[in-house]
Amino acid sequence: MKSLRQAFRQIFFSLLLAACPWGAARAQSAAAPAEVTAVRAGHMLDVESGRLVADAVVLIENGRIKAAGARLAVPAGARVIDLGGAATLLPGLIDTHTHLLLSLQGAASDEASNMFLTVSQMSTAKRVLLGAAMGREMLEAGFTTVRDLGNSGVAGDLALRDAVLAGWVVGPRIIAATRSLAPIGGQFGRLTPEAQKLVEQEYVIVNSVEEARRLTRQSLYDGAMWIKIIVSSDNRSLSSEEVKTIVEEAHRVGRRVAAHAADDGAARLAVEAGVDSIEHGYDVSDEVLRLMAAKRVFLVPTDGPAESYPLPDAEQPEQRGRAKRHIDALVEGNRDRLRRAAKAGVPLAFGSDMYYRLPGLTRGQASLLTLRAYSAAGLTPLQIIRMATSSAAEMLGVSELVGSMKPGRYADLIAVEGDPLADLGLLERAAFVMKGGQVVKAARQPQQPVGR
Repeated sequence: MKSLRQAFRQIFFSLLLAACPWGAARAQSAAAPAEVTAVRAGHMLDVESGRLVADAVVLIENGRIKAAGARLAVPAGARVIDLGGAATLLPGLIDTHTHLLLSLQGAASDEASNMFLTVSQMSTAKRVLLGAAMGREMLEAGFTTVRDLGNSGVAGDLALRDAVLAGWVVGPRIIAATRSLAPIGGQFGRLTPEAQKLVEQEYVIVNSVEEARRLTRQSLYDGAMWIKIIVSSDNRSLSSEEVKTIVEEAHRVGRRVAAHAADDGAARLAVEAGVDSIEHGYDVSDEVLRLMAAKRVFLVPTDGPAESYPLPDAEQPEQRGRAKRHIDALVEGNRDRLRRAAKAGVPLAFGSDMYYRLPGLTRGQASLLTLRAYSAAGLTPLQIIRMATSSAAEMLGVSELVGSMKPGRYADLIAVEGDPLADLGLLERAAFVMKGGQVVKAARQPQQPVGR
């Protein structure tokens, strides 16, 4: 079986071939000379060195970066895209924790009911269509690669990934995890025996070590590029032996494991079992953070500012006030955890975990609100940009393909008007987006959320 890197290369090569909708890119003759595109901008941010390069030129051939630097000579006959002296080029952004096939409506405080309604009222096919809209909104906001971590019905995320690969729909590169492996009940509350069948639409239930092994193999066979596990939920937990078995099976074939772990006990169990990323880690202790740093286990802090959490209707002032106090406490706690993680040297990657509809915002715009939360925790703009580019690519195991503007990487670029190291908020207003050498967005037109 291919290694993780080989699998990514094969899938991303397919993405390149399908870069033009409906496979138009395949019409080019193999004997015809490749067209070179030159993208010019006032500056380019080298995310690894943190240096702004003036008079930037990026040369692109066959969807990949051929060269990038200052005042490079543009070959005769090249197509030139001049973004102007105020523009700064960056690598395409990476969101390592998305749920494209989920768009809840209502207050965040009523999440269990909102989730139950989605699973009971929407087929997987309908959710794939929703995911196509969410994916396009993410791409237009500057996210050229995402890791989608389940809550996608039965193989819905794989169907969406393949639709993007085939050029049927426009969206980011999708690293799909399929259904999460979870303890009984998944992330639902207590359900009747009849309603428990709905859990199977979202989670694969693990009840023994042998099931952990078999179900991990099944997920990998089905096409999972990462394995997502729910370590614990509502006092129901996978055992240490079950998690170790899942990790062992995934690592044996070069795949990685992401662990939903909100509390310290779950995070410790997952880290000691050898997972590759901790999702959330809201209540993780300094001791576990030090262990994560030592083992180089990534933290994906799915934090948002207060405005990213939907509140109950204004007609419910008491509930609204109670929910707001809870959200404020959560936001402050997240800031403290992120400060401690950064101080401990834990590797960090951007993850929005956005799955709610926020009025007036596209999915991509709502996901970018996470930048504000990271900034409020005291991280520098460069640290945050790396979390969404080079560090995210490192965690995903695709640094040779995305996450920087080095030669050989895919031509996934965004441009903002100004210096993002001085004003991180510019990333919320990308004026230019390119994926695989194909221009997705070239003007500052207002982005409108789709009707849903």
